[in-house]
This record gives sequence, C-alpha cells and structure tokens, in this order.
Amino acid sequence: MIVTLILIAVTCIVSLSAFGNPRLLDALILWPPAISRRHEYWRLLSYGLVHADGQHLLFNMLTLFFFGRVMEPLYTQYLGPFGFALFYAGGLLVSILPSWWAHRGDSNYRSLGASGAVSAVLFAFILLQPWAMIIVFFLPLPAILYALAYVLYSIYMDRGGAGRINHSAHIWGGAYGVLFTVFMEPRVVLVFVQQLQHPHFGL
Repeated sequence: MIVTLILIAVTCIVSLSAFGNPRLLDALILWPPAISRRHEYWRLLSYGLVHADGQHLLFNMLTLFFFGRVMEPLYTQYLGPFGFALFYAGGLLVSILPSWWAHRGDSNYRSLGASGAVSAVLFAFILLQPWAMIIVFFLPLPAILYALAYVLYSIYMDRGGAGRINHSAHIWGGAYGVLFTVFMEPRVVLVFVQQLQHPHFGL
C-alpha cells in the first residue's frame, strides 16, 4: 500500500500548506477561466491536492486509506507498481471534466478536493465486495446499499444545485472507478454478480 500512503502524504502536505497560503490555493484550485484562457491544464489534477478545510481533508484521506490499501494490489498486478497512482489520477481527471465543461465560462466557479478520485476507489471496492460493511455515521451498512443511496443522493443534490459540494464529481468518479476496473479485468463483472447472489454481511 506504499502508493496509497504516498498519495495521502502528498495530499496532506499540500492541503495543509494551502490552508495558510492563499496564493498556493489559488494556483492549484480548479478555476475554469485559468484553463480556457491561460491554458493551466495542471489544475485538472492539482485541484485534488487542496481541500476546503481539515474536516474535508480528513474524510477524504481516511476513506482513501481504508479502501486504497485494499484496492492498490489489484491495479499493481495489472498495471505495474504505479498502476494505482494512474487509476487515482484518472479519477481526478474524469470526475472533474463535466464540471469544468459546464462552468468553463464561469469566473465565479471553483472546485477542490480529492472526492472524485476517492469515489472512484470506493466504488471499485464495492464492485469487488458489494456485501462488505461500510460504517456510515457510526452505523454499518452493506456496501451495495450505500452505493445506491450515495448515487441517488448525489444526483438529487447535483440537480438541485444545493450547497458547495461538487456532487457531480462524486457521480462521475464512482462511474469511472467501476468502468475502469471492468475494462481492466472484465471478469470482475462475473464476480460482482456472483457476490450479489450470495449475500454475506461483513468483509
């Protein structure tokens, strides 16, 4: 799980540094005009290195730690030692592209945080272990039921445009995580179907 730990360490270092450095935050955050006018394409990835606050950072990094350490060996097996890092970076990119396109002319729009890539990791895990128990607000919930509720909630909130959370990134990140994993190893679909047919609660 060395890549998972490196991703967490780098994200924490950059995010904590940006908390007290507005110039660093402004240089890394997803701001559409900076991409379309200045061609600062790195923002399509660097936005995932900065977070709104400590709680935002802690939630994303804890989720990445618990599920990344389980999923990293799979991508290493198929894609090599940096396979998980490539998968994670792809999650950052794919999850933000719809938001960037929708707001490409909006100078007031900004987005930050690793939630899209973390959602990719989480949903890839759910694809392999749909009946694993996930703790949600201190209550255990089967992963597949959590995924369903998560998607429905994100779609509802995204359409309503409520709050400051980029729910679109969560949806697209989760979809990317599932599709990437299926294309990498199509047999996971059969594993998923077999798992669904034999419910067992727990890891």
